Amino acid sequence: MQIRELSIPDAYEITPVQHADDRGLFYEFYRFDRLEEAVGHSLDLKQGNTSVSRRGSVRGIHFADIPPSQAKYVMAPRGAVLDFVIDIRVGSPTFGQWDSVLLDDTDRRAIYVAEGLGHCFVALTDDATVSYLVTDVYNPGREHGINPLDAEIALEFPVPADELLLSPKDTEAPGLSEARETGLLPTLDAARAFYASLDQK
Repeated sequence: MQIRELSIPDAYEITPVQHADDRGLFYEFYRFDRLEEAVGHSLDLKQGNTSVSRRGSVRGIHFADIPPSQAKYVMAPRGAVLDFVIDIRVGSPTFGQWDSVLLDDTDRRAIYVAEGLGHCFVALTDDATVSYLVTDVYNPGREHGINPLDAEIALEFPVPADELLLSPKDTEAPGLSEARETGLLPTLDAARAFYASLDQK
């Protein structure tokens, strides 16, 4: 597989090598050792999640408190989504910026999102299926959100605005500046310290 760091530090695009013949195809969708080479530590995976979404559905922007937060390894085994990683770490040179990766059932790419980064995706097809492996179990008391339509972040959705489907929880979430002012966001220093503790294990 090929692993490429995105323009947001600590987020990576993973492109598998697909081996096809007249029976179908085979590929490795996750390799802990290859990811460890890029990230600096192996992932202690603790939960797997799957969502199925209608076209235009937006899920996110979500993140969790550090420590321990949640690192995510995200794939789309069916359909297609545009997956966003947003740097919400206060003090980061790329704070407020984002990058995106097309996840689909053709190229079968994955994206790795480190702890402390914001994550969001929009479904580009009906029945878009997203599966992701995470490094901690769901803890609602430590989970937070930022409004995915926040003009300051300005995510570019390849779906008309009137076709986007969002949950009340996401649309009622604060914008980036409000989240920062209220102390909701992680800091780059806290994130880096946590990454360093994982590198030493």
